[in-house]
Amino acid sequence: MFGRTLLETPERLKVTLFLYLYPESKLNLMEYTIFKPEYLVSVTGGDPGIMEEIAGIFMSQIPEFVIQMNELLENEKYYELGLLAHKAKGSVSVMGMEDTSKMLKEFELLAKAGEQRDRYGEFIQKFRDDASTVTEEINDYLSRSK
Repeated sequence: MFGRTLLETPERLKVTLFLYLYPESKLNLMEYTIFKPEYLVSVTGGDPGIMEEIAGIFMSQIPEFVIQMNELLENEKYYELGLLAHKAKGSVSVMGMEDTSKMLKEFELLAKAGEQRDRYGEFIQKFRDDASTVTEEINDYLSRSK
């Protein structure tokens, strides 16, 4: 219909419509490994200033999450660790980090139940690695979107 395939979710439909209305946009939505720009575009309406603000908030939260997760793990406060994983899951969802979000959901449930404690360090490391990668991807995307 618009020369592009319409995708099934409302968020992707918004992105398709946005790209139709603004074909000159520098958006390149398919080149990142973790970051999915279409999620950020859908919540900001494609406004570069708002995208930068939301991305900045997200990137400032990452070090805080990692520090707090490690402290809670060290202090064996597993239920609180699960709550923090839940909070982090909400933040990564806005950046389209679907796999990271699923991993944090698993971490949340296990930590709240105090189960499989030997895996908690791995979850935190995976979150940290994904956050590092997505930070680079977001910075690249924002620099191209100007």
